[in-house]
Amino acid sequence: MTGKKIEGFGEELEKIEYSSFFEWLVSFEDPVNLYRAHPSYSYCQAIFLLGAAIISLHCTWKGGRWPFLFAAAIGQGLTVELASYWIPHIDNFWQSLTPVMFFGHRLPLYIIFLYPVFYYHSSWAVSKLKLRCGLVEHLAVGVLTVLIDLPYDIIGAKFVHWIWHDTDPNIADRHYWVPWNSYYFHASFAAFWSFIFHSSRKLFSGSKTPSNKWEAGPIKAEIASVILASLLGMPGGCLFFLILYHPFHDVFGVHSEVTTVTLLVTFIVIIWKFDRNSLRSGIVEKMKILDWALIVHLILHYLTFLGTAIFFNPEEQIIIGLHEPIGDCKSTVPVETLLKTLTKKQFLCATNYDEKYYDFHCLPGKKVPKDGSVWYTVCGTPFENRVEYILVLSLIAFVAFIVFSSIHFDGKQQVATVNTSMKSSRDTKKKTKVQ
Repeated sequence: MTGKKIEGFGEELEKIEYSSFFEWLVSFEDPVNLYRAHPSYSYCQAIFLLGAAIISLHCTWKGGRWPFLFAAAIGQGLTVELASYWIPHIDNFWQSLTPVMFFGHRLPLYIIFLYPVFYYHSSWAVSKLKLRCGLVEHLAVGVLTVLIDLPYDIIGAKFVHWIWHDTDPNIADRHYWVPWNSYYFHASFAAFWSFIFHSSRKLFSGSKTPSNKWEAGPIKAEIASVILASLLGMPGGCLFFLILYHPFHDVFGVHSEVTTVTLLVTFIVIIWKFDRNSLRSGIVEKMKILDWALIVHLILHYLTFLGTAIFFNPEEQIIIGLHEPIGDCKSTVPVETLLKTLTKKQFLCATNYDEKYYDFHCLPGKKVPKDGSVWYTVCGTPFENRVEYILVLSLIAFVAFIVFSSIHFDGKQQVATVNTSMKSSRDTKKKTKVQ
């Protein structure tokens, strides 16, 4: 697909004018034009919107605390995203255009439902682990969230579903162009969000708190837990950065890969320790239609991103919209972290940058946008090694299959074992009576 057939191709704007507050709050783009320019992105959005639809039905059907968890996940997502857009020190990425965008073309519709998809799938799986320690369950939610996020982040970066700030020190260390801190962020923020959601309602329900953590309590307590989880999940998640990442990275120069792997391995080892002595009886709840729908969605989630790596060409993606502002290559601004002040370039230096997942080769004459541009066109770049991406995504899908199938289905085999054992015991008793 050539750029000439795509509306807005090559357009450059130094400022986006909105005629009203509503136009700034929500804007609409032609989905057909977006698909022509950036087809891989359409499938990414579709899988999250499908997941949100299935989860909304599932939580309504299950009742209890599940609808409140869905709402709290949306609240967490809005808090994190809006803070990221409006706090200068953490404003370091720009989402690509979708048919519906919010808040001055910063927030795509599907991102609102990304957090519920990650958190609901993770929480539902963890609820079946029946770990003896509630605090460890929250760590498990964080780890499973990263497992679901991995293919999304890897493909999203390579296919320019968003653009990262070129020189921000907090996202400088990358894994297939994904900042290592993205995985750190998902693990820590999901874990603390889960902790607040499950712990806070006790403050408002007191003796009326149900013994079953998934049974709904007083409505005021549930609404309070939703609000607190929505607002405190982010600042609580930042505590994990203060404890490990910032001291070692900012003060001692430790690579973000090391701090992220340290966090994840610590979480995993603690989970494994408590899973060895869990409260699971071997009897699992029979899967209903909507349960199966969630399982199918999880499978489609991994297949969507693996399929993108197999069938789509990143160099054919054309991304038009709001990106990192282009300007003076020498201008810098401070980045205030919790322990130290770092620096980053104020603007993208379009002639000297290190984000090799996009360039300007599809523009006429490969001409880079002029200084001052905030709205412009970028082009995806070819795989350096497509097979490597396919292998990595296949490995992630395999690990996810083993983990989630073990959690959701292994108990069925134990049910048969239990029944056989009970039958054997009854037969022994009968023989004893006969004798």
